[in-house]
Amino acid sequence: MDNNQNNNNNNKNKRNVNGLLILVVWAVALTVVFNYLSAASRQANTAASTHEIMYTELLDMVDAGQVEKVLLVDGRLEITPTEGYVYTDGDGNTYDKNYTLFTVPISGAIADLIERIDENGGEFSYPYVPEMSPILEFMIAYILPMVLLIGAFMLFMNLMTRRGGGLGGIGSVGKSNAKVYMEKTTGVTFADVAGQDEAKESLVEIIDFLHNPGKYTAIGAKLPKGALLVGSPGTGKTLLAKAVAGEAGVPFFSISGSGFVEMFVGVGASRVRDLFQEAAKVAPCIIFIDEIDAIGKTRDSRFGGGNDEREQTLNQLLAEMDGFDPSKGIIVLAATNRPEVLDKALLRPGRFDRRITVDRPNLAGRLATLQVHTRKIRMAEDVDLNKIAQATAGCVGADLANTVNEAALRAVRHNRHAVNQEDLLASFEVVIAGAEKKGTVITEQEKKIIAYHEVGHALAAAKQKNAQPVTKITIVPHTEGALGYTLHLPEEEKFLMSKDDILTEIRTLLAGRCAEELVFDTQTSGAANDIERATELARNLVARFGMNEKFGMMALGSVQSQYLDGGYSMNCAQETFALADKEVAALLQKCHDEAKALLEENREMLDKIASYLFEKETITGSQMMAILDGRDPDKADYYGVPAKAEAPAIEPPAKHINIVSEPVPMPAVSGDASEEAPSGDSQETEQ
Repeated sequence: MDNNQNNNNNNKNKRNVNGLLILVVWAVALTVVFNYLSAASRQANTAASTHEIMYTELLDMVDAGQVEKVLLVDGRLEITPTEGYVYTDGDGNTYDKNYTLFTVPISGAIADLIERIDENGGEFSYPYVPEMSPILEFMIAYILPMVLLIGAFMLFMNLMTRRGGGLGGIGSVGKSNAKVYMEKTTGVTFADVAGQDEAKESLVEIIDFLHNPGKYTAIGAKLPKGALLVGSPGTGKTLLAKAVAGEAGVPFFSISGSGFVEMFVGVGASRVRDLFQEAAKVAPCIIFIDEIDAIGKTRDSRFGGGNDEREQTLNQLLAEMDGFDPSKGIIVLAATNRPEVLDKALLRPGRFDRRITVDRPNLAGRLATLQVHTRKIRMAEDVDLNKIAQATAGCVGADLANTVNEAALRAVRHNRHAVNQEDLLASFEVVIAGAEKKGTVITEQEKKIIAYHEVGHALAAAKQKNAQPVTKITIVPHTEGALGYTLHLPEEEKFLMSKDDILTEIRTLLAGRCAEELVFDTQTSGAANDIERATELARNLVARFGMNEKFGMMALGSVQSQYLDGGYSMNCAQETFALADKEVAALLQKCHDEAKALLEENREMLDKIASYLFEKETITGSQMMAILDGRDPDKADYYGVPAKAEAPAIEPPAKHINIVSEPVPMPAVSGDASEEAPSGDSQETEQ
């Protein structure tokens, strides 16, 4: 491990030194070119503004009194003629005051020239120019420009990196910018990952292959080249990859798919080559590419193909995954939540040999996940994580982690030193529905409509045997846009839905609108989301699940983005599409009529529960069931949170004592029997 770390550091240092050398070479080249161009420019300017004459012509001008001043500068005589003099050469060209006339002095004739100038009223000058040190002159001319250029390059590269350009240096445009992790540097191990036992098992086997290749090669097994982690957002794909980094004990290269794509065509392919070259130097190792769909999209035009840079990067990745020897121990891990858009050549065995699905955790997985996330949280004695796991059906690991963190924050806001059961349940509702909007002002009429709407959902669910039980009903507005909601949570894990289950769910969703029509003879916009969900279920029943009598088992649509929005598109003729819409509308109307009839049969209970909800604003499913059963709803609990019963009235111990100011005489005693004081209020006596 130390050797691998040293080799990795040495390689990184070599890349840095090479990049710096290339920068210096560029700076030297540019400095030389700059000085050459500067000198050439000065010479051109000098040639355009000066004119050389013969020395004898200078003597004639001096004798004629046409010279005002002569300067000896840099080994030549610069002549300033008198005002109004225009020099004309032998070709007839004239040079006025804008031109500087000069000539080269003759050795030994300077004294004679000075004497003539004095005789004719001119001036001769030899200005002193201090001589600059050659070292200082070299530094100003070459070293200083080089330093400034290198600094400008580095500043430009930093700015480009921060803005997403990712140049990383002129010398490292094609270099991979993958982060390299070593054992335990990520701070995550498999002990920090729960609820994904199948995925962990596959990855543990790969890690064991890297540690003990002998027992696999002895039977002829080959190391898998790659594993693709597929799942919904928040299920823990990246967390699993970091856990691999913590468990592997080998170099771990981590990079996002977008890190290969640059503004220059061919840079992505160069970075892929460099990444695999660096990995081969420190093998055995693991390469992790997050969001591989950024470069791995299919190369046809269906999903936006035609990008030359991305396609070249993908082609290079395919070539590299075919080219490396699996016996060297290079394994490629990748993660995506859009496997349907990936190129088929990328998914075939020999490149990604394993496809590991990281799914939503079941009840046991949620419990294990909650136990992991609450390890560092101070918990109260009343916390029952089994109840919380049961209440959070359908949540992914990120939701559970956020729930635990929100519960801890809520406990701090309420000045408690530990998280209790109520904090966890309230935080779960914050995650799924948002925080309560306490400042929203709702009229009494709207509040009644919302109460009957939500109780309509809850009562329809309670009176149908295939419905999910109601957990909570509230008419308090929340930040996610709901004026109220009815929370349904399953009592047990279900992985299949029957036709009766779907119809029951549709009737439950439409029961809110039915309650509005039944009680207030009106329709409101509050049922919009219910209608959308009911329509989606009805369309799935007709078009996907083969549960409609007219179409039978004919699939009319295909699923798109299974791990994201879960939508689908219709793949049928327009006439068939129109018939399917009619079937969906008929099914919704039938369920609507059945739900309305159900509420009419239970109108008395509908009014009772709605009145109780209107008063309390938030009630639990247990309280609703208590009303249906004729019990006291205030004594029902909520997923381990006991009902907040009113404290019993404690009678004051001195309630029946009267304090009097006059002494009370002792009762008379007759015989052996003593007369007892009359019953009633006791009195204070003096002894």
